[in-house]
Amino acid sequence: MPVLFEIVTQERLVYSAKVDMVVVDGLDGRLGILPNHSQLLTGLKVSELLVRIGKAEEVFAVSGGVLDVRPDRVLVLADTAEHSDEIDLIRADEARKRAEKFLETQWRMTDSTAEARLDVIASLSRASVRLRVGRQRRGAPGLRSLEGTG
Repeated sequence: MPVLFEIVTQERLVYSAKVDMVVVDGLDGRLGILPNHSQLLTGLKVSELLVRIGKAEEVFAVSGGVLDVRPDRVLVLADTAEHSDEIDLIRADEARKRAEKFLETQWRMTDSTAEARLDVIASLSRASVRLRVGRQRRGAPGLRSLEGTG
């Protein structure tokens, strides 16, 4: 029996559906959440989030936030979240290139603070995840069939 799963950001409800499984990277590693999972509250890494419904899947890019798991509901409160179909690959690639250029050219400069460097590393991580998730789009938007995989 599927479980209600929702992804919410400060701006909007990104996704809401009954799902069979959620896979996401928590602070302590990758988590696979099934219906009737024991309660869990953990922080999330910048990562890909996979949702399975039957033999189909949907993929999202999430940036931080928390995962709240209850036996009858799974909730992601994310800093940012985008479905693979929403990701602008050109903008994500430009953000990745800007971050990489900063790291290559200004990493050792004394006027670049540790906080600025960490911000750039976080930007690079977000852009890389967005690119990876966005490139997974194939064919029709939304659900992808898992038949023949695994």
